Amino acid sequence: MKLLEVNDLASRKAFFELPKTLYRNDPNFICPLWPDVERVFDKEKNRKFRKGGEASRWLLQDDGGRYIGRIAAFIDPNNSFASKIPCGGMGFFECVNEQKAANMLFDKAKEWLSERGMQAMDGPVNFGERNQWWGLLVDGFMPPSYCMNYNPPYYINLFEQYGFQCYFKQFTYYRQVATPLHEKFRIKAEAAFADPDFRFEHIRKKNIPKLINDFRTVYNKAWGSKHKGFKEMNERQATAIINGMKPVIDERIIYFGYYKDEPIAFFVCLPELNQIVKHLNGNFNLWAKLKFWYMLKTQKSDRMFGVIFGVAPEYHGKGIEGALITAAHHLLKKDDNDYLYKDIEMTWIGDFNPKMLKVVHNLGATVYKTHITYRKLFDENQVFERYPILD
Repeated sequence: MKLLEVNDLASRKAFFELPKTLYRNDPNFICPLWPDVERVFDKEKNRKFRKGGEASRWLLQDDGGRYIGRIAAFIDPNNSFASKIPCGGMGFFECVNEQKAANMLFDKAKEWLSERGMQAMDGPVNFGERNQWWGLLVDGFMPPSYCMNYNPPYYINLFEQYGFQCYFKQFTYYRQVATPLHEKFRIKAEAAFADPDFRFEHIRKKNIPKLINDFRTVYNKAWGSKHKGFKEMNERQATAIINGMKPVIDERIIYFGYYKDEPIAFFVCLPELNQIVKHLNGNFNLWAKLKFWYMLKTQKSDRMFGVIFGVAPEYHGKGIEGALITAAHHLLKKDDNDYLYKDIEMTWIGDFNPKMLKVVHNLGATVYKTHITYRKLFDENQVFERYPILD
C-alpha cells in the first residue's frame, strides 16, 4: 500500500469519487456534491486559509493501484489552540474495513500535524464550521442530511483501535411538525405571545439586509457567553452565511423573536436538500444544476433541517423557544391533518450543552442520530480530558 498526496485535478477527482466505490451497495449513502467538498479545500473560497489555516489530503492505494482510502488534515487558526493541548483536525476519512489501511491514513495525518506543532487531533471534523462534515456516525445509520457525515458502523472500530477517544457526543434530534408542545412550554409560550413587548415573525426575502443584521445580533448574543475564546461574527461573515443560504431559503421556516424590536432569538431552517441531492450522484454540472432547480421548485421537500436555534441568555426560560416553534407551527399548518412540512431534523447538539439538550427534549424532539467527535493524543502519557461542560 502507498499514500499519494492530492495535488492535481486527477487526484482531486479520485478523492471525491472514492466513496462511490466504497458505498456502492449501501442504500443509505447519498453522494455529496463536488462543489461542496472542493469548497473546503479551495484557498479562494475557504476563509480559514486567509487567516493562516492549512490543509492537506491524501489517497491510499493498495498494491494493485486501487484506491482504498482517503484522509485530510487541518490546522484551524481559531480552534487548534483553543484547548490546553494544541490540536489539529482530521476529516473526510474513508477506508475499507482493514485496520492496517486505516492506521496508515491516521499516521499520515498525525505526522503532518506533528510537524506543525500539534499534540493531538480531533476527527472526523471539517476545515470550516461545525454544522457540516462533523463527527463519526455511531448510531442511527440512516440517510444523511445535507453536508452531514455518514459512514458504515465498522469505522467506529477503526477509530477506537487506533486510540481515538470520545471527546464529545453529538445528538441530532428529530421532531414531527404536528407534535404538540410540552405543557410547560405551551404555557410559557402563551405568556410570551400575550406580552406586547414580544413579537415573533418569519423573515422576508425582500429584506435581506435586515436578516443579516438580526442573524448576526442574535448569534453573538446567544453564543458569546458560552464558548471560551468566542469571536463575534462580523457583518461580512454574516453576509456570506445568508448569501450562501439565499438560493434555497423558504421564508416561512426562518423565524425570529424580538423584544421591543431588538432581535433576541432565531430558529433557522432550510428545506432538507438531500432529498434532491440523492438524485444527482455528486454531479453539479449544468445539467445537474437544471435538474436540481427544477426538482426544488416542483418536488418540494417535506422535511426541513434546523440549521441553528438560539436565544439570548437573558431570555432563557421565558418561553421564547416554544413561542418560536408555535408561531412556525401555525404558519405551516394547511389543515387539521396536513402541514407544508412533515418533520424537522435539527442540527446536532453536543453532550457538553445540557441546557440546550433539555430545551430540545422538552420541545418534543427525540434523538435520531448520534455522532462522536473523537480525539487522539499523540503522547499517550498525557491525561485525556473530555470537552468541558457549558454552564
